[in-house]
Amino acid sequence: MHRVLRTAAFTLAAALVAVPASAQDLDDLKDEAEEIVQSNAKMVQEIVDMLYSFGELGMQEFETQRYLTGLLEENGFDIELGVAGMPSAWTARWSNGTGEPVIALGSDVDGIPQSNQKPGVGYRDPIVSMAPGHGEGHNSGQAVNIVAALAAKQLMEREGIDGTLLIWPGIAEEQVASKAFFVREGVFDDVDVNLFTHVSSGFGMSWGQSGGNALWSAQFSFTGETAHSAGSPWRGRSALDAVMLMAQAWEFKREHLRPAARSHYIIVEGGDQPNVVPQHATIWFYFRERNYELTKEQYDAAVLMAQGAALMTGTEIDTIMTVGAAYGRHFSKPVAEATWANIEEVGLPEWSDADLTLARGLQRELGVEERGLPTELGELAGPVDLDRSLGGGSDDIGDVSWNMPTVTLRYPSNIPGGPGHNWANGIAMATPIAHKGAVAGAKVQARTLMDLFLDDDIVEEAWEYFNDVQTAETTYIPFISPTDQPAIWLNEDIMARWRPLMRPFYYDPDRYGSYLEQLGIEYPTVRSTPISDDAAAPAAPQGGPGGS
Repeated sequence: MHRVLRTAAFTLAAALVAVPASAQDLDDLKDEAEEIVQSNAKMVQEIVDMLYSFGELGMQEFETQRYLTGLLEENGFDIELGVAGMPSAWTARWSNGTGEPVIALGSDVDGIPQSNQKPGVGYRDPIVSMAPGHGEGHNSGQAVNIVAALAAKQLMEREGIDGTLLIWPGIAEEQVASKAFFVREGVFDDVDVNLFTHVSSGFGMSWGQSGGNALWSAQFSFTGETAHSAGSPWRGRSALDAVMLMAQAWEFKREHLRPAARSHYIIVEGGDQPNVVPQHATIWFYFRERNYELTKEQYDAAVLMAQGAALMTGTEIDTIMTVGAAYGRHFSKPVAEATWANIEEVGLPEWSDADLTLARGLQRELGVEERGLPTELGELAGPVDLDRSLGGGSDDIGDVSWNMPTVTLRYPSNIPGGPGHNWANGIAMATPIAHKGAVAGAKVQARTLMDLFLDDDIVEEAWEYFNDVQTAETTYIPFISPTDQPAIWLNEDIMARWRPLMRPFYYDPDRYGSYLEQLGIEYPTVRSTPISDDAAAPAAPQGGPGGS
């Protein structure tokens, strides 16, 4: 349904829905939903630990898919696999009564290369050295959503509350390679509100224009001609030369970028061996700026550089492929306000001495302030002035947010002070810190679901904000074209190499109460002082030895 019609359509449907007799009834149901989540804390722990043990990279999240969809199917959800042309993607849907409103719950599920790490050990100590791992904490968000959805489902069935729950995964978020395709292929066409979650070290919620940047991910491939690099190099045309010239041209371009711009690249393919002039070579860029127009400026400049590099080397541009994209994020004020009120009701978890010891031990190891874990809530954040923004990271939830009312709930499952996309950011992610934070997040999410299903005004106001404020002067123009296809080959070779080595360490909840128990890790295990790279021997750890 077109977004400008959603408000009227929902209002009509809502008139037919039986709702509680008073605000007190709603508050009582929200409290009960929170209690149901707490009673399912064990499920939260098992989901968090299981996904951590898989450590799968983007577009290869097949163990994650199998496990989560199996769990949801057992709980009455209808499963669709391979949605939007991506084999590791899926949706899970459950409806009651009229099925209106439709509330979607999403969270990313992919890991980080080379971030494999033993949980609960406050220094670098991998389970499988150099293997992928959850060095951002994407293993925790689906636990938040699923347990919250099951609590809402239980109450909806008992009370005869109409509505639909749609659970979906943000696959390949680290390559921003999926959500724009979800939008394009109509996965969210009937959705009234999208509740997204992302791991953090505290509770967070914002509305309006978010910080960070939009992003265009593109690979430039060149084709030349092989020759003997020593015997007849003049007969070769090096595709690697074209890649290196393009990279060098971009380095000169950096001086003339705006302060908020970000860009980075890697050489994906550079030839086979030194004595053969490379016939094929590929360079992969991320271009980041504050909005569509400024990001497209970077992309257009890079295309001209690629053409110039091909002319200088006598090669040809084989392909320019959009791998993924992320719009700048804009979040719904009415939904954010409702969610923040629930955050204030739930509050932060109670951290144990062991939790604090791990947090401070890791912070000491990283050389940052030893501030432990959060004990106070912040405030609901408002819009960012993009004219004054210094840019930053990106998330393709932005594409979703420009197509329907959306918010991102940040919940407290990680330790403050990590560098991001790093083994250190995985240390807490299969420990009581992650478990408690995810349970707290699920309580907030469950309460918000009850608000959206039972308070007609929130959904109606969300669409009024979306239509009259958010999109009044901005039209969503996707970075991906109608012919672009998902990069389903991403990370295939990496996971083919590492998955057999990681499989023996998958979590077995039938035999072990936690992943820490399975790995034989005493919680927490930290060092009293950091160890320099050239130290002769490690200091004695606090809290016992590491796992096997």
